[in-house]
Amino acid sequence: MKIQTQTIWQTEEAQRRLYKRTLYIVVLSQIFGGAGLAAGVTVGALLAQDMLGTDQLAGIPTALLTLGSACASVLVGRLTQRLGRRGGLATGFLLGGLGSIGVIFATIWNSVALLFVSLFVYGAGTASNLQARYAGTDLAKKSERATAISVALVSTTFGAVAAPNLVGVMGQFAQSFGIPPLAGPFMLSAAAFLAAGIILFILLRPDPYIIARSLANNQVQGLADSQPIMNDQPAASKRGIVVGAAVMVLTQIVMVAIMTMTPVHMKHHGHGLHEVGLVIGIHIGAMYLPSLLTGMLVDKIGRKAMTFASGLTLLAAGLLAALAPADSMFLLITALALLGLGWNFGLISGTALIVDATQANTRAKTQGTVDVLVALAGASGGALSGMVVAQSSYAALSLIGGLLALILIPVMMWSQRGQNE
Repeated sequence: MKIQTQTIWQTEEAQRRLYKRTLYIVVLSQIFGGAGLAAGVTVGALLAQDMLGTDQLAGIPTALLTLGSACASVLVGRLTQRLGRRGGLATGFLLGGLGSIGVIFATIWNSVALLFVSLFVYGAGTASNLQARYAGTDLAKKSERATAISVALVSTTFGAVAAPNLVGVMGQFAQSFGIPPLAGPFMLSAAAFLAAGIILFILLRPDPYIIARSLANNQVQGLADSQPIMNDQPAASKRGIVVGAAVMVLTQIVMVAIMTMTPVHMKHHGHGLHEVGLVIGIHIGAMYLPSLLTGMLVDKIGRKAMTFASGLTLLAAGLLAALAPADSMFLLITALALLGLGWNFGLISGTALIVDATQANTRAKTQGTVDVLVALAGASGGALSGMVVAQSSYAALSLIGGLLALILIPVMMWSQRGQNE
């Protein structure tokens, strides 16, 4: 039966069918996953500020959920290596749902310890949401990998943009049960993450990663005469992995640091939850909605050009956030939209570099390890952002972030030294 199964998936037609089916399933799961991750982004800092009574530790929730995402990235990557995308991603989403439930009870009992533990577990949902972008690349040709990544990311938009704009509604819903309003978005998050995990667990069969790994092993062993989808896999490149990781790490630090403190900055200047939800919703939309166009550009004009675009866009976002008057909703929205767009350029470019530089039979483990670094970068950005603002200002934080993004340019120039793109 094993030999027969391998023979079936050696045909290009069968691989293309599975490739398209995988994208459909990933899109469906990511719609729910996007709604799940938006809760922590939108009200996490406000929740900590409310329970701890200080701005200096307002970045801790983002740090905890991104630290949890880092640990979960290892788990999801190793489970994927052993069990396939289905087992790894579904486990992460289900853990994220449990973490969301824990946050709800933490607010009811006013338990800071439970809040911190639950946010850490909640990060597993974020890890799965991010690693799902790799699922579509398992059977993709090199010329369409960035586009496949973008399909997963753009589908996240629907849930991720809708959820922040439901902050007020979910807050009222929570209050009707005697639950603090800031816990409302986590009620939505729990349902969304659990739904995403169940969809992947039930529908992602056969598993694209297991098929891709089997085809790669067959090719190495000389068992297949023709592997049209797998022939364009490049040899593993240490430089490519380092550069791809560096691009994603830098963009993550800049994006998370500025994003985390924007709700606190707005609250200090009289903006309500509705305005905060609007700004963060547009920011998340800019993070994911342009993905289809970004993916096509990365495939057509190259990883290097789009990484340069990422650095310059993040610089513009930092400068505008630093200089914009706090009462100007238009300028805040524009700054946060540019911040999301710059992150989008960097994430898709960096992810494509990682996929290009790895072999199918070890790819999942490497992807998990890289995402650990990305999550730790986000944790650092989130934790330090509150301290920077407390010691200086939101403007200083934004300016530092924008300047830090310029490091992307020399990183890509180093990567191309002595190489053709």
